[in-house]
Amino acid sequence: MTQPLIVTATFGADDHSWLEGLRRKHFPVERNQVPVHLTLFHHLPPSLDAELRDRLADAAAFAPPRAAITGVMDLGQGTAFRVASEELEDLRAELAVAFRGLLTPQDQAGWRPHITVQNKVQRAEAIALQTELYTGDFPRPLAISGLTSWRYLGGPWEKVRAYPFRG
Repeated sequence: MTQPLIVTATFGADDHSWLEGLRRKHFPVERNQVPVHLTLFHHLPPSLDAELRDRLADAAAFAPPRAAITGVMDLGQGTAFRVASEELEDLRAELAVAFRGLLTPQDQAGWRPHITVQNKVQRAEAIALQTELYTGDFPRPLAISGLTSWRYLGGPWEKVRAYPFRG
């Protein structure tokens, strides 16, 4: 396989349902090709498949990381929720060290954990949604239920494997 790999965190059922509902409502239908997610890595080489499998399985043997939605992010032509999780940041940092030399510039840059609920819309539409969401109570607990690896297929993604946290 030559398609790059993506790694995401997945959410507990209630959070997934709420966030996916927002995404379906506010993300342009023609661009909404993947489920709601929190990206840890955007583009890993396919040669990492076996090592990635082992590392994600090892990570998932522990308790789920604590996380919270801490606010709304302005993406210019979109809207996201900012996520804070020291434990997830530590996990990502460990993986980044393991994959040093194989990361793209995007994945080498500082990680800004967020959940995109809207993208590639008119600026006024993005501002309207941000105004609506700013009224929410933050921080809001966010259940992280596992990790998932995906293959990038030029738009849509294909799930490779899910790694539910067991701790």
